[in-house]
Amino acid sequence: MTAMTGIPLPQPTELSRPFWAAANEGRLVLQRCDACGHHRWTPQILCTNCLVEPFTWTEVSGRGKLYSYTIVYRAPLAGFEIPYVLAVVELEEGPLMLTRLVDAPTERLAVDAPVEVAFTRASEEINLYTFRLTDA
Repeated sequence: MTAMTGIPLPQPTELSRPFWAAANEGRLVLQRCDACGHHRWTPQILCTNCLVEPFTWTEVSGRGKLYSYTIVYRAPLAGFEIPYVLAVVELEEGPLMLTRLVDAPTERLAVDAPVEVAFTRASEEINLYTFRLTDA
């Protein structure tokens, strides 16, 4: 996809930079706790399950299901193309991710519908993690 203009883009931090670097390569990675194996999103210093610090960035499947969604008809800023589907996706690995659903016919939107990651190029430095409906 082409670069997006006029919308605010993520500003990677030291903690989130590995996530955005992988996204830029078309890979979805999450922090995985070295102690209990819990995957977490958003990037955190401590495990949200056992409060242990050591973790490893791990590539995940990118598959999940639609947990919740809404259709946005009024853009928060002028650069956003409307309507768009704002969604919460539950990954197979467990975490919930707030995202945009792309190429989503409204008649196919349903809670628990299967989805997969579909990156959207926003700029030369940022590939946004978006999701799309699948048949699986």
